[in-house]
Amino acid sequence: MAVMRFKALEEVMNREPRPVEREKLLTSDYYGSLVFDEPKMKKYLSKDAYKSVMEAIENGTSVDRKMADQVAQGMKAWALDNGATHYTHWFHPLTDGTAEKHDAFIEYSNLGGVIESFSGKLLAQQEPDASSFPSGGIRQTFEARGYTAWDPSSPAFISETTLSIPTIFISYTGEALDYKTPLLRSLRAVDHAATAVAQYFDKDVKSVRANLGWEQEYFLVDEALYLARPDLMLTGRTLMGHASAKDQQLEDHYFSSIPTRVNRFMEDFENEAYKLGIPVKTRHNEVAPNQFECAPIFEEVNLANDHNQMVMDLMQKIARRHNFRVLLHEKPFAGINGSGKHNNWSLQTDTGVNLYSPGKNPKGNLQFLTFIINTLQAVYESQDLLRASIYNAANQHRLGANEAPPSIISAFLGTEVSRMLDIMENSVSDKKMTPDEKTALKLNIGRIPEIILDTTDRNRTSPFAFTGNRFEYRAVGSSANCASALIMLNSVVANQLKKFKAEVDGLIEKGTKKDEAIFQVLKKLIVASKPIRFNGNGYSEEWVKEAAERGLTNVNNVPEALSALTRPEYINMLDDLDVLTPRELEGRVEVEYEKFIKKVQIESRVLGDIAINHIVPVSIKYMTMLLENVKNLKEVFSESEFEEMAAGRKALIKEISTHISSIKSKVNDMTEARKEANAIEHSVDKAKAYDAKVLPYLNDIRYHIDKLELIVDNEMWPLPKYRELLFIR
Repeated sequence: MAVMRFKALEEVMNREPRPVEREKLLTSDYYGSLVFDEPKMKKYLSKDAYKSVMEAIENGTSVDRKMADQVAQGMKAWALDNGATHYTHWFHPLTDGTAEKHDAFIEYSNLGGVIESFSGKLLAQQEPDASSFPSGGIRQTFEARGYTAWDPSSPAFISETTLSIPTIFISYTGEALDYKTPLLRSLRAVDHAATAVAQYFDKDVKSVRANLGWEQEYFLVDEALYLARPDLMLTGRTLMGHASAKDQQLEDHYFSSIPTRVNRFMEDFENEAYKLGIPVKTRHNEVAPNQFECAPIFEEVNLANDHNQMVMDLMQKIARRHNFRVLLHEKPFAGINGSGKHNNWSLQTDTGVNLYSPGKNPKGNLQFLTFIINTLQAVYESQDLLRASIYNAANQHRLGANEAPPSIISAFLGTEVSRMLDIMENSVSDKKMTPDEKTALKLNIGRIPEIILDTTDRNRTSPFAFTGNRFEYRAVGSSANCASALIMLNSVVANQLKKFKAEVDGLIEKGTKKDEAIFQVLKKLIVASKPIRFNGNGYSEEWVKEAAERGLTNVNNVPEALSALTRPEYINMLDDLDVLTPRELEGRVEVEYEKFIKKVQIESRVLGDIAINHIVPVSIKYMTMLLENVKNLKEVFSESEFEEMAAGRKALIKEISTHISSIKSKVNDMTEARKEANAIEHSVDKAKAYDAKVLPYLNDIRYHIDKLELIVDNEMWPLPKYRELLFIR
C-alpha cells in the first residue's frame, strides 16, 4: 500500500491536465441547447399541443392523452435531431440520488426491421419496480408495481444520448415514493396560503411561487489518491487521518486564486451545465483546502431542485475527465470545514413582487413585515420538524462544528428588521393604535428599504438567516436533495399563513378594520416568535445556555431528531395541507432510520477492515523493526550506553503496542456492539443502539490510528495522508 500511495503521488505530480474543449460561441448562443424548452416546443409541437403544455406548466392543468401523443412525437423528433437514441423517466427516489431506466426509441415495423417510436402513453406514465427502492414498508417485494408520471413543469433534457423526462414516482396504491411529489404538493400549499394573504395588500395577485437559489459546496481530491483510500471510496469521508500541519488556519484558501486544474474542471462543468439550461453563475474557493462552491441564478423551486440533482451528477462525471473525484459528503475531513448546501428561499407573486423585499410605501412594508413575521412564527413553532428534515448520518458530523450552523434552530434578521419588530411590539397598543402611533410606525417602516438593502449583515452561524430579500436556510447538507428541507419549510409557512388569515378574518368579521386587524395579529406573533430571533454568535457556549433558557431545543443525534416526524401535530399538519399522508410520512421516517443504520453500519465495517488489515499489520511491522534495532544496539554497545540509547526506542515500542492493542480490542468490541444492534428488530430502537453503542467506537478507534500515523515510518504508512489529500498539485 505504501508503494501504491507514492506511485499515486508520482502520477499526480507528472500528470498533464486535460485540456477543456471550450465552446467558440457566447454562452447565450448555446445555453439550453439540450433542453426541450419553450422555444423548442414552439418549433416541434402543434399550436394545440404547445398550448396544452404551457397551460399545464402555468396553471397545473393536465395534458390529455391525445395532446400527450402530439407532445411525444415532437419531443422524439427533437431528441433524434440532437443525437438521442434512448429515453428515460428521470425521478428522485428516497435514496438521495436520481434514478433512470433507459429504453431505445425502437419498435418492430410492419414492414420488417424497426422504426423509431415514442407515444404519449410512454411519455405520460411508466411502471418501474417500486419494491426495489426505499419505501419504508409501503411496497413489499411481492408488491412491485409503481408508477412514474410526467412532470410538465420541469422540461425534458438530453443527457449524453438519452432523452430524460422528469417525473414523479408513486406506488401502485398512490403513495409518494419520491421527493418531487410532496415537493410539488408543498409548493401548491404555500402558493394557496401566500396568495390569500397577499390579496390583503393587492387584489390582483393570483398566485405565489417559491424561488430557490442553492449554493453547492464540495471538495475535489485527486483520483489516484481517492482510489488509495478505501474509506473515501466506500463512505465518502475519511474515517481516519491526522490533521495536516497546515490546513485552513491561515484562512488563505477562501476566495483565493482558483488552481489551474480546478479552473479547467469548472469551465468544463459549467459548459455542460449551460447546455442543460442550468444557470450556474458563481464559482469560488471555499474556506477549507480543496473545497469549492458553485451557485446558480434563482429559479422556481421545483426546477431549481431538479437542476441541483443534475449538477451533483454532472460534477461527478466531469471531475473524472480531469482526474478528480468530487466529495459531496458533509464532513469528508475531520477538523476542517464541512460542506453545506445553503438554500436561499423566497416567495414571489405573479405580479412580480418579492414578498420578502421591503415595499416602497406603507402598504408594501406592511406586506413585507407580514410575511417576515409569519415565517418567524412558522420556524419557531416547527423548529423540530425543520431540524428533522436536514438531520442525517452525514450532516450530524457537520452541524454544530466550527463552520456550520448549530443544531439549535434560530433565525437571524439583522439589526434593522429586528429594530422594526421591536418598534411594532413596543409602540402599538394592544387593542387599537392611536393616530400618532400609526403614523410613527408607518414612517419608521417606510425607511426600511434603503436601510435593509444597504446595511443588513450576514451571520454565518445562523441556520436560518434573512439576507435582504430572502431567507437562507444554511443548515441543509451538501449531499442532500433540497426537496427534503423545502417540503417542510413550504409546509410550515403555508400552515402559519393559513392560521394568520383565519385570525385576521375573524377580527374583521367582528368589526375591526383590515389594517388594524393585521397589526394586532402581527404584534402577537412578534411576541410569540421572539425566542427564535438571534443575531449573535451561534457557535458560542453562551448561546447554547441562552437557547435553553428561551425554550429552544438542541438535538445532536439523528434518532432523536427524526422522532419529531412522529408527533401528532406535525402528522396532522402535513395531512391537512395534502403534502404527505400519515402513511407516506411514516414510510419516510422508516426510510430515514434505515439509512442512518446502514450508513453507520457500513462505516463501522470499513473502519474495522482498514484498522485490522492495513493499519495494525504495518504498525506491527514497524514495531518489529524497532525491536530488531534495540537488539542490535544491545550487541554493539555496553550496558550503560545501551540503556541510554534504547530508552526512547523502548518507549516508542510500548506506545505503538498500546495503540495496536487498543485498536484490536475496540474493533472487537465495536463488532459485538454491531451484532447486538443488528439483533434489534424495531428500526427506532436499532437506530438508537447504533447511535449510542456503535458510532462512538468510530472516534475511539480513529484516535489510536491517528496517533500511530505520527509514529510509523512515513514510507510504510499505507494510506494517503491529509497533507497529500488536501492540497491539489
